[in-house]
Amino acid sequence: MGSREWGVGIGNREWGTVIAEPSALRPSSPPTLLQRGALQLTALMSYPELTTERLRLRAFAITDADDLVRLAGERVIAATTLNIPHPYTREYAEDFIGKRAAELEAHKSVVFAVALIETGEFLGAAGLQLELEHSRAELGYWIGRPHWGSGYATEAAGAVLQYAFRDLKLNRVFAGHFAANPPSGRVLEKIGMLREGTLLQHVEKWNSFEDIVIYAVTRSEYEGGEGGGEKDGGELS
Repeated sequence: MGSREWGVGIGNREWGTVIAEPSALRPSSPPTLLQRGALQLTALMSYPELTTERLRLRAFAITDADDLVRLAGERVIAATTLNIPHPYTREYAEDFIGKRAAELEAHKSVVFAVALIETGEFLGAAGLQLELEHSRAELGYWIGRPHWGSGYATEAAGAVLQYAFRDLKLNRVFAGHFAANPPSGRVLEKIGMLREGTLLQHVEKWNSFEDIVIYAVTRSEYEGGEGGGEKDGGELS
């Protein structure tokens, strides 16, 4: 996980598309600023849906509120994210879900509910905090503790990263995690992100100043495979 309100990202953010082969993602030439802006706005006109081998990343619905309270309400989820509160109330869940469409419309964020394709079971969230003026975004995610150890975090984060470059045509995606939560860094490495450094005592969490480890990848690195991440859409762990 990471550290924001919904998953990793300096924490763990709360949030279709079949993962394509890397060669299918390479444009013949980089889009111009005008082309990129038009493509980004078109891609953000409605909530996208992403799919991987096992997961469906979709828009949140109010029917997710009970599962959101149950999974995000575990103290360990709040402990590894910057802004997820503990306890996590039904009121907070409904408010979070209710803001998703407006945040997308304002081009501030796109946050997906992560669910199993086979059963529809809700697992957690993954998404992007957008900074389109700089053609970048912060990646975040979290997966409920009952579902840890199955590779779902890597699979969901990888799908969102691909969406950022393939559909939104962003130039850079970054993420951060608490230094005390190294498994989150391993997820980011598996999807092709590169460690850039550590921000010492960068945030205060529960009366303790925490170091944040920063990862990032640019479009050219991602398409060139320099990050070494797994982008083939198969099972990731």
